[in-house]
Amino acid sequence: MAARLGILLLAMACAAPAAGDRSLTPAQRQLNLDSFDRVWTTVREKYWDPQLGGLDWQAARQELRPKIEAAATMEQAREVLSALLARLRQSHFAIIPAQSYEELDGGGAERQGNPGIDVRMVGGRAMVSAVAPGSPAAARGVRPGWEITGVEGKEIAPAVAAIRESMAGSTMIELLQARSVTARLSGRIGAPVSVSFREGSDRSLALELDRSRPRGTPARLGNLPEMNFWVESRRVRPEIGYIRFNLFFEPETLIRAFREMVTGCGECRGLVIDLRGNPGGIGGLATGVAGWFIGQPGQQLGAMQTRDTRVNFAVFPRPEPFRGPLAILVDACSASTSEIFAEGMKDLGRARIFGTRTAGAALPSVFEKLPNGDGFQYAIASYVSFSGKSLEGAGVIPDEEIGLARRDLLEGRDAVLEAAVSWIEQRKN
Repeated sequence: MAARLGILLLAMACAAPAAGDRSLTPAQRQLNLDSFDRVWTTVREKYWDPQLGGLDWQAARQELRPKIEAAATMEQAREVLSALLARLRQSHFAIIPAQSYEELDGGGAERQGNPGIDVRMVGGRAMVSAVAPGSPAAARGVRPGWEITGVEGKEIAPAVAAIRESMAGSTMIELLQARSVTARLSGRIGAPVSVSFREGSDRSLALELDRSRPRGTPARLGNLPEMNFWVESRRVRPEIGYIRFNLFFEPETLIRAFREMVTGCGECRGLVIDLRGNPGGIGGLATGVAGWFIGQPGQQLGAMQTRDTRVNFAVFPRPEPFRGPLAILVDACSASTSEIFAEGMKDLGRARIFGTRTAGAALPSVFEKLPNGDGFQYAIASYVSFSGKSLEGAGVIPDEEIGLARRDLLEGRDAVLEAAVSWIEQRKN
């Protein structure tokens, strides 16, 4: 089952509304009413639990429908729709403003370029966590550990603070904050973007960076915009293998990469799978990857429940799986299929998890265009891990919790990977 990459859309949904939101015409008010009815009916008919966890959905309709009928602006209408969905207390239910939805549903070519900067939140501040080799950012000397303070003359701090305030208590805060900064950096390939930084010495500087095509090979999933897929593998020690990939995409390429890693590292003391920053993708690929590390039949990573069916994430062992120590690296930007895989392998006692708690956004979801032009994201299933744990709103808790530190980034040190390697080296064969 394909796990839609709703995280990217949720980040866009948190963007500030356009200034000067105009009053609505009678026709627009009717379209908002039609959209409310569509959202309410869809949840009633497609939510995986027919009882909606005991929520009085009819009462919610009676309370909120008059409010959207009275909404004077699109922003007010979206607030009512979002309030309706908020009663479900699930992360994969969202209203995406029409402009953002159009960009992501076929108009995304204008946002495909980036300067080659990856972003993570460190102490509430947006930090460069990695710079792609050969990218415009690398060419201008941008380094991990630099703080991003502004993009195109607009400060980052207010937007980051607004997300923290609006998402208080959510496990997705750092993911949404990082994605909001990344979205500002993105744009048309070849178009420059002005970025303000604070260097390691805290000296401020502004650089104009070109936007280039992202790393990897173009790939698509369903009706989502084209995204680039990449996978890399190497030895971090002579007897320790390492593999990292940005999405659970391109089944043939991904499975081939794991086959080559496992067969070429048969005598290795251990392997590391790096899922940091991986937002998910095709859910079924989690079981395909797991098969390279589990020899016992009859195992499963967990189960997904729709309104009509239950899907077990059954693992089918490969004839010669890797049986040595396995470390999995995660962070706040690991989501969806990454969480399913990491928690499932942890529950089965097959892997040790390093890093920080994941996004807690494991549910598969789909998207529809509403009558008023906005997008509507809704989850179509629940998910529990092998041990019966719900990952939604909780995330994967690492066995060894190790967060990013600015000093480590500036020094080029990867403390999470170091901890995983140390654990493998200490294990007896």
